[in-house]
Amino acid sequence: MNKRIVAVTACAAGIAHTYMAAESLEKAAKKTGYKIKVETQGSIGAENVLTETDIETADVVIIAADINIDLMRFSGKRVLSVKSIDAIKAPEALIKRAYDEAKVFGAKGTKVGKVTLGKTENNFVKHIMSGISYMTPMVIASGILLAIANIFAFQANELGQIVNWGFDTSTQMGFFMSKLFEVGQVGFKLMIPLFAAFVANSIADKPAIAPAMIGAYLVNDATYLGTQTGGGFLGAILVAFIVGYLVKGLKKIKWPKILQPLLAIMIIPLIATFAIMVIVTYLIGSPIAGLMDSLYSGLTTLNETFAGAPFIIGAIIGGMIGFDFGGPVNKTALIFGTAVYTDTVAKFGIANANFVPQTATQAAISVAPLGIWLASVLFKNKFTKNEKISASSAFGMGMVGVTEGAIPFAASNPVQMITASVAGSALAGGLASITGCKFYGGIGSPLGAVIGYIEQPVPFITWILCIFAGILVTALIIGFWRKPVSEEEEE
Repeated sequence: MNKRIVAVTACAAGIAHTYMAAESLEKAAKKTGYKIKVETQGSIGAENVLTETDIETADVVIIAADINIDLMRFSGKRVLSVKSIDAIKAPEALIKRAYDEAKVFGAKGTKVGKVTLGKTENNFVKHIMSGISYMTPMVIASGILLAIANIFAFQANELGQIVNWGFDTSTQMGFFMSKLFEVGQVGFKLMIPLFAAFVANSIADKPAIAPAMIGAYLVNDATYLGTQTGGGFLGAILVAFIVGYLVKGLKKIKWPKILQPLLAIMIIPLIATFAIMVIVTYLIGSPIAGLMDSLYSGLTTLNETFAGAPFIIGAIIGGMIGFDFGGPVNKTALIFGTAVYTDTVAKFGIANANFVPQTATQAAISVAPLGIWLASVLFKNKFTKNEKISASSAFGMGMVGVTEGAIPFAASNPVQMITASVAGSALAGGLASITGCKFYGGIGSPLGAVIGYIEQPVPFITWILCIFAGILVTALIIGFWRKPVSEEEEE
């Protein structure tokens, strides 16, 4: 048996129970064949201190303590916290409990009350995010190509005034940029069918890909439907789930053995494609297209009519991004932002697309982890050594647009972190929207100003300042809320 355990024992006085608990765990581990190392945090200080290697190689961590123990160094490990008396009275049972019940500390899925941090068990959102993950590279590539080509489409007169939009195909550069623009348009036309294909694939595997892609193309083809516009992102989602569960049902049928080699490559895709064609043509196509037309036209009118609407919408979406650090609320905001952007590009073209929701999500996505790092720099006396190390890790994750870097801190101080994160993320999302920033593609962080394409009033500066305002608010809330670290905690 090669099972490894690390443990920390501590009692209020730091005298008797600290060492009794450690001894009990060591004897029980030896008796049952486990390898264990126990760190004691008694009145004399920490003894037999756990090293990084000890922690990394351990299966589980047992915290048998009557005082608060800094858990930051155990981020990502399975941890079970109990009172010291539990280790003294029934150490063997405690070891068994640790292997059965220990939960990963600071990982995606960490539960804080009714909030799940960084993860969602909702199958609907899982399937949607699977589709988005496959679609995102196409969104980024197509968006940047369109944005670059668009720069060359504005034609000026001799005085430098913009007089026309279009490509002068009589020149080599104009011809090339016109083709680049067409390539970007092809990408945006194909990305929604691609999205639907991989949502259906997430539900029912490969036989669902072709029918879902074809169905999503049909539901977004206004000419085929005979409508003003297509069914957009919502139509694609509906098609993907219909096809996914239809294929899943077809796979459960007990087909004759002679047909089984043909099921995945011909029979099931053929039946599902025929079925979704009928459903789109006669049932859902026109109603969904009409609904999406009204929804996005209304959203655009709202932004154009009320000066403060972009800030309010951006702040709400930004706050959602900062609420649960990659959890279901965060994912819902990302899905909504992507849907509005892709659908309005398809309907109105890149020049008139609604960028507000997607821009807000990308401005807000790095605020929480970068806010934690800045707080650890500005308020050094309020962070332990381990927390400062974790804050440095959060900085790295934040700079590449990964909100989950904030999860260990949120798990330790949920009310404080969620409040600070929502406030800062909402501000960043609102400011980026009201200043007219347009996020075409790239990294959702200050680096997005360099790695990606973002249209903004003052190149580089506007985007970075909007995000930094949110980061600063988050850092100040965390810093003023936290109490200074005592000498004992620092040790």
